Formats: sequence, C-alpha cells, structure tokens
Amino acid sequence: MIEFKNVGLVYPNGTEGLKNVNVTIKDGEFVVIVGLSGAGKSTFIRSINRLVTPTSGSLEVDGENILDYKGKNLRKLRTKVGMIFQNYNLVKRSNVFKNVLAGRLGHTGTLRSILGLFKEEDKALAYESLKRVNIEEKLYNRADELSGGQQQRVSIARVLTQQPNYILADEPVASLDPPTSHQVMSYLKKINKEDNITTIVNLHFIDMAMEYADRIIGMRAGEVVFDGPVSEVTEKTFEEIYGRTIREDDLRGGADSDGE
Repeated sequence: MIEFKNVGLVYPNGTEGLKNVNVTIKDGEFVVIVGLSGAGKSTFIRSINRLVTPTSGSLEVDGENILDYKGKNLRKLRTKVGMIFQNYNLVKRSNVFKNVLAGRLGHTGTLRSILGLFKEEDKALAYESLKRVNIEEKLYNRADELSGGQQQRVSIARVLTQQPNYILADEPVASLDPPTSHQVMSYLKKINKEDNITTIVNLHFIDMAMEYADRIIGMRAGEVVFDGPVSEVTEKTFEEIYGRTIREDDLRGGADSDGE
C-alpha cells in the first residue's frame, strides 16, 4: 500500500510541486493520474521512488516512511518500485536482451552486474518478460533499431524482469501514435491484472484514462482536486480538473489500426 499523508514539496526556487496531498493507493489498483502539464503529476509519481523528495508530510510504502530513506534502503525501494519513462530510458547501443536483463541489477551483486554475469534464471525471466509483450523476436536487435512502440514494450519487459510490487509509468504513451498507445496501455493493464501489481500511470489523454483506469486522481497546481472510481467520472469532472473546457488535443483517439 502507498500512503501520502499531508505531503508537500517545495522546490528550491519556491515553486510548490505538491500541496498537502493525502492519497491512499491499495494493492492491485490501476490508478491513472490526470492533469495539465505542470499540474504535479510527474512530481507525485516520482515521489514514490524518491526521484524527487517531498519536503513535508510522510509518504509510506508498505508501512514505512520512505522520505527518511538513504543508501541501501533507497536502493531496496527502487528495486521494489519499477519505473517506465516517456522516453523509454533504454541503452540505445545495447541489444534488447541486455536492456531487459538490466531489470535484475537491483537483485544482483555489484561485481556480477559489472561483469554481466547474470544467473540462468534471470535470463529465463528476461526472455519470458519479452514474450509477455510479444517482442521476443527482437531479442538481439539494438534498442535504437526499434520503433517507439517497440522500445516502450522493451521498457515494460525490463520492469517485469525487475519483479516489482509497484509499477510507475510517467506519460508512457506521450510520444506514440494512437494505436501504439492503446497497445502499450493494454499490456500495462494486463500485467496489472495477471500479476496484481499496483500500477500508477500519468496520462494527459482523458479518453485513455477512462478506458484503462480503475480509479482516477485529478491534479491541478500540485493539489489533488479529484479522486474517485472511473465509474463516477464524466466530461464535467475533467473540465473541473483542467479548469477549462475539454479540447481535441486532450483526446488520444481510438485503436482502430494495428500498432507497431
């Protein structure tokens, strides 16, 4: 379980990234955070693995306040919390298999990691993860030979190989076309359901949020302005979250042709 208790974050320049956030995310939930650019979505998600550090309140993961974590505890947290980025974060010159095996680094000793001495069960897990997102045939391709959608599937496979309890995805489909976006979201949803991995995704596109979320958290100017099940969400809800009427570029569109 993840619990934000009166969490605030003030950046050194005085900007408030988060204001008095109180949110509890239960195990197995698929939560989508929505809001305009600068609403605090990324700050919210990056607090959970301490890529940014809140300046007030407490943030508990599995009952422990992670805001005090340093060194070993922080590494342990980041092994438990997998992250998917908008720009894929792959080592472009390495092949797909090596990129996915990187998901085991938190479980492997430093020397073995440096030498690339992964156990056979780690390799088997990496291959299985690639199969789960249907990209195992690209095993020995360099990452930079793949399309955007394929690279994002490799980054999902890397997170799967990490065997985390939580998956965070920060605008994972922002750079993709509509069909590929739906494909990536479908894989995330499938993994969430099959493995019961709590999944928190930042999205700008409200139609995708409605399609894939169990629960929607709306943010504006660092504050949570809506939090409820997707069944309670209407277009009016989004207008209240965004503080304006809905525009065409708030929608991603359908999955009516094949993704990459």
